[in-house]
Amino acid sequence: MNNSLVLPAAALAALILTGPAAAQQDEKPLDVLLDLVATGAAKDNQQERERLQRFEQNQADQERLLREARDEKATEERRSDRLETTFEANELLITEVTAQLNARLGSLRELFGVLQQVAGDARAQFENSFTNIEYPDRAQFLTDLAAKMGSSSQLASIEEIERLWFELQREATEQGKVKRIRNFRVITADGQESYEDVVRIGTFNIVAAGRYLSHNPDTNSLSELQRQPSEGRFTGSTSDLLAAAPGSGFVRFGLDPTSGVILDSLVQSPNLQERINQGGIVGYVIIALGLLGLLLALERLITLTIAGQRVKAQLKRDTVSDDNALGRVLQVYHSNRQADTETLELKLGEAILKETPALQRGILFIKVISVVAPLLGLLGTVTGMINTFQAITLFGTGDPKTMAGGISQALVTTVLGLTVAIPMVLLHTIVSGRSRTITQILQEQTAGIVAEQSEKSQ
Repeated sequence: MNNSLVLPAAALAALILTGPAAAQQDEKPLDVLLDLVATGAAKDNQQERERLQRFEQNQADQERLLREARDEKATEERRSDRLETTFEANELLITEVTAQLNARLGSLRELFGVLQQVAGDARAQFENSFTNIEYPDRAQFLTDLAAKMGSSSQLASIEEIERLWFELQREATEQGKVKRIRNFRVITADGQESYEDVVRIGTFNIVAAGRYLSHNPDTNSLSELQRQPSEGRFTGSTSDLLAAAPGSGFVRFGLDPTSGVILDSLVQSPNLQERINQGGIVGYVIIALGLLGLLLALERLITLTIAGQRVKAQLKRDTVSDDNALGRVLQVYHSNRQADTETLELKLGEAILKETPALQRGILFIKVISVVAPLLGLLGTVTGMINTFQAITLFGTGDPKTMAGGISQALVTTVLGLTVAIPMVLLHTIVSGRSRTITQILQEQTAGIVAEQSEKSQ
């Protein structure tokens, strides 16, 4: 049974089963329902025929496309055969032409290899040269030439070979020239830009008024060194060089033969103040003790020198003066001339004991400083090594800079301790000798007085 007839029949059955109440509501006769069923069946048949017609039409189109694809495949296969034949022929031709090129080049191939190497080496040399600020376009030429020579399909032209020779010759010529470059951009030490005259001394140095400049190959620019040479005669020579007129003769100049390597190392090497700061608190204590000992030694040296001169002057005079130690001892003798020998000897000994503290004041402290200074240096050394081992524990030994602080403290404090101790030992020897000399003169004079008094009493 057709599916289109099922639904109308079901609807009819539902209508009959509803009973008299439904029949009263719907007054349609049975023939009308039959017409509706017949119309629906006809419509379904029409749709079925249309679907079948579209399917047959699509099948025809697919068969046509399949025939076209097969024809195109056959055409491409024939074309592939032709291209493969052409490729094999070209391979044979390339092999033959390459063999002819190699045979004709001969020793020229080695020449082009040397040209490529020379171009690469010259490019690296020129980029780091001070002359590159005047001729910046040659680097690109050398780069292109080296890349061209590296390709097996291209050869250098006569013009390019001649220019390479010209650039090499110009670099050699510029090495012997002292040349002034006017109004060139310079980066100052504080990061500012200034345009000023600079002088290039061959390929060794570039200077401005009162300072040396460094060359940055990456940006091809000039910048002022963060730290200039400490001696003024070097920086002063740069001003003399800029002030000199052409053909005025010779100018004394501090030349760096390493093309700025030594000058650049000045930035990394610490100065005296930075060295002292590396010593830390122990270093400051050693320096303070050294200055105190130096001042005390100078004071003792001056005082004892004056006292010694006065004692020597007293030896030459007959009159007694109380401005010197010997004069004050002699005054004791004159005050106790009538005493017996033993009493006089005791009185003179007492007078010498009174003069001794003034002569030996501070000498012991100088000796203590000469002993304590190296001990403090040793303390700083131990402290620095402790810091070094702590850095090794935390960061390992991969980066030496992490250990540099402790090692610097260890070495600097040792140097400071020895620097203070050695002069203190020498100054203590000198000052102590001066004091003993004066004391010896006093003892000699009192011994003579006692002997003279003993002779008189006998």
